Amino acid sequence: MLIEVRGVQFVNKGAELMLYAVLEQIKQHWPDSRLVLAPNSNSPYEKRAVLGALQRMPLRKGGIDVNRYSRFVPKRLRRWLQSHFGIVFACDIDVVLDASGFAYGDQWTEGNSKFLCAELHHFVRMNKAYILLPQAFGPFSRDSEAARLKLALPEATLICARDESSFDHVQKLIGDVPNLVQFPDFTNLVTGEVPSYFKGGEKKVLIIPNSNMLSTRNNYGHWQTTYIGVLVNAVNLSMELGFKPVLLNHEGEADAQVCRQVAKLSAPKDIEIITELDPLKVKGIIGASKAVICSRFHGCVSALSQGIPCLGTSWSHKYERLFEEYGQLDALLPADTNFEQLQEKLQQVINNANNPVFAAKRKYLEQQSNLMWQQVAAVVRQKLTI
Repeated sequence: MLIEVRGVQFVNKGAELMLYAVLEQIKQHWPDSRLVLAPNSNSPYEKRAVLGALQRMPLRKGGIDVNRYSRFVPKRLRRWLQSHFGIVFACDIDVVLDASGFAYGDQWTEGNSKFLCAELHHFVRMNKAYILLPQAFGPFSRDSEAARLKLALPEATLICARDESSFDHVQKLIGDVPNLVQFPDFTNLVTGEVPSYFKGGEKKVLIIPNSNMLSTRNNYGHWQTTYIGVLVNAVNLSMELGFKPVLLNHEGEADAQVCRQVAKLSAPKDIEIITELDPLKVKGIIGASKAVICSRFHGCVSALSQGIPCLGTSWSHKYERLFEEYGQLDALLPADTNFEQLQEKLQQVINNANNPVFAAKRKYLEQQSNLMWQQVAAVVRQKLTI
């Protein structure tokens, strides 16, 4: 069985963590299957090859998509390409697990949803399983996109909305359908690894920026004028409270630039900036820290799911719903947060670290993630036996 994991990459540590989370479940539920990954700018061949992934032949360029014609490539030739070069075509794939995280909605180009719809139409014709793993969706205010998704989404084997808002956005398009369900982010099942160089984490406060907070993609535009100042306050406050502030780059050069800007404006001139390439170690670093002030979604998940005190910022509905699920909505910072308010919030989440209500929330969400994978395994089994 060939399983393609879509929407993942190796630059965004959250996207890569989702890939590792999916790989763990593939080993558990389909140990004899082969992994398939498609190339993209953030998923180079070398990285895919390390995982032993077969390479999906890219048959889409710009607005031209000829994947639907791959079934006309002679089977004998396809088998030869797979055995000699590890190349497979769309028609060879049995199951697609879409782990895009957040790629479909107004804050993204319509190209994402156009390709999704084309893939859904293509795979349903071949009677293959196409599963949208827990991710954020919407809103969908563009008429053309909404009309396209309204026709295509019902064809998915399973659609897992990651939060109530995302569920509502999809439900408005396709109504009450049995293949639309809601489950939380599934990286809460992954165990992190603390790297040997990260020492004394109990005295460290991580500050994790997100360049999207400064972009036009941010639904809350007032953050664009206050964001850097809030992060600088976070660094200075951490030092004032007797902790060591550490900047953690969770995604590539854009976030690295924010880290450098914050470091330059902060009181401590020797502030540590960590760029860790292994997502499991990123989660381990978060789990070994005293507290986290975070703007990256999966950085927040990694903190909240491990019981690490966490303050967050938001640029889309997915953050509000995440903190709501963990019973900590008041830990999201407004754009006008000043130094004194930040201090009050940080001390509050640190003091509540052992709150039994939060522990119960974490356990429940882990149970939900396990239940989600059981349902995914069941629908795949059903689809492949038809």
